[in-house]
Amino acid sequence: MPRLRRPRSPVHRLRQAAAGLLAALALVLALGPADPAPPRGPETVDVVVAAADLPPGRVLASGDLTVAPFLAATAPAGVVAGSGPLLGRVLAGAVRAGEPVTDHRLVGAGLTAALPPGQVAAPVRLADLAVAALVRAGDRVDVLATASGATDAEVVAAAALVLSAAGPAGGDAGPLSADPAAGLLLLAVDESTAARLAAAATTATLTVSLPAPQRPG
Repeated sequence: MPRLRRPRSPVHRLRQAAAGLLAALALVLALGPADPAPPRGPETVDVVVAAADLPPGRVLASGDLTVAPFLAATAPAGVVAGSGPLLGRVLAGAVRAGEPVTDHRLVGAGLTAALPPGQVAAPVRLADLAVAALVRAGDRVDVLATASGATDAEVVAAAALVLSAAGPAGGDAGPLSADPAAGLLLLAVDESTAARLAAAATTATLTVSLPAPQRPG
């Protein structure tokens, strides 16, 4: 008499299905990448920075510059990725080591692009190079003119923005006294003030004072 096969229980069938799924999962894992790709960090860009502290008026050479990575979201405008376009350019103001060298730090069109509306760039040469050494780009200065024989100075420009300052670093005027850029400031002023500065430069001795910063009312 033929022997009847006992029907398999639902539990047995579930066990077989689970075993099949485990085998398929193992195959997928075996065929997948051995090492998952590491998560990507923030995007960076190469930026040319000063290799050392550089004084205003310096003609940039290859040894003055290096490249450093900056976060793309924080890199300032006006930077370059290679030093080539900067070689031979003149610094309008002092630059610290590691500081990006932007177009606003250079004598040229990038510098005058910082002019506020309605103003022009006016050069002013100070008589005292030690005083010029105290001024930095971004300062606000009052320009004082003292005519020959006068006992009082006249303010010919008030709170003028300094675009560049090529005074000697450290206030030592001796070795730089023959430098044509020594003591020279480039100021942002309106046209009438620029005319007064030009006239005063021919008849008076010019110096500057640094007014206290204005506090919000």
